[in-house]
Amino acid sequence: MEVVIGKVNLAPELPPPHRMSTPSRKRLMRDFKRLQQDPPAGISGAPQDNNIMFWNAVIFGPDDTPWDGGTFKLTLQFTEDYPNKPPTVRFVSRMFHPNIYADGSICLDILQNQWSPIYDVAAILTSVQSLLCDPNPNSPANSEAARMFSENKREYNRRVREVVEQSWTAD
Repeated sequence: MEVVIGKVNLAPELPPPHRMSTPSRKRLMRDFKRLQQDPPAGISGAPQDNNIMFWNAVIFGPDDTPWDGGTFKLTLQFTEDYPNKPPTVRFVSRMFHPNIYADGSICLDILQNQWSPIYDVAAILTSVQSLLCDPNPNSPANSEAARMFSENKREYNRRVREVVEQSWTAD
């Protein structure tokens, strides 16, 4: 028996090998490589620490829109059912948008009933990014934002600009 005093093992804990190469984990590694090699404009994402099943991502607000200049943080939580089931995608940044709930959850068809295993992380983040500028006010997650988007675009855009400015300082 070996006793080590005064030294701490700082090597990261890796899951046992049988947990490393499930189909979902292999697919997520492929998604990650693709995202690194050919990242879509205004999007970045990576697994958190040593957990391929939990990702942090950033979406930049598209140019020449009220979202321009914003840096919005999200998390993606995958299960072993990926890619047959979508991940749970959530904004960490505070948002004001017709299709984003107060808790950051996103009302987006490809994350629910229109999911397909052909979508990868890049496609998910690209879809979320385009949702920012192209909301669906008929399926509101935030009824105030949906109403404002439809009835008072100027005030809606002002509120979006506030969220953009907060995204620069918020953690």
